Amino acid sequence: MLTAEAAFAHAVTLGDKGYIQETTGVQIIPFLYLGAKHMVTGYDHILFLFGVIFFLYGMKEIGIYVTLFAVGHSTTMLAGVWFNFGINSYIIDAIIGFSVVYKALDNLGAFQKWFGFQPNTKVATLIFGFLHGFGLSSKILDYNISPDGLLANLLAFNVGVEVGQLVALAAILMVMNRWRAIPAFGRQAYTVNVIMMGLGFYLMGFQLIGLAMA
Repeated sequence: MLTAEAAFAHAVTLGDKGYIQETTGVQIIPFLYLGAKHMVTGYDHILFLFGVIFFLYGMKEIGIYVTLFAVGHSTTMLAGVWFNFGINSYIIDAIIGFSVVYKALDNLGAFQKWFGFQPNTKVATLIFGFLHGFGLSSKILDYNISPDGLLANLLAFNVGVEVGQLVALAAILMVMNRWRAIPAFGRQAYTVNVIMMGLGFYLMGFQLIGLAMA
């Protein structure tokens, strides 16, 4: 964590960064690929999504939560780049790390135990979706994406992100369905959420140290 540098802030890879900076005109397929790759390899997004569906069993309920996250993510990513509004990458990525901590605590029932009430999980998912989208828009703005073909490329990137999210979700659900079938799931679920919370704190600390050293 003490060696955090600007290059380690959550982002697309350096090769993809160069492509984004150099490309002009409408490039639908490449931006679809970049969006899908970003989501599938975006460990912070995947951790949050994993936490969101951890105790969801019905496909309808899962669909509602994933849709809320997608709506939030898409709205701020598109609006942030289109209107040239970004947030410091380290700060927004620290907030994204906090979203993982929040969801782990929610899964552990901490808010009910500590404060005697349960925050609205759907509203929280939407709000954190907005914040995750700002994380991506801020990084794209840092790369000075060309205005030539901007809207089409952004839409393609966003569609790619959603495709990547569906791929990640399918993989998570396959693992979860097998895991939930074993008798030890209830006991292991507690441990896994504690670990997830620790990872969220690590992501927050990594980004805040990067901010201090930038």
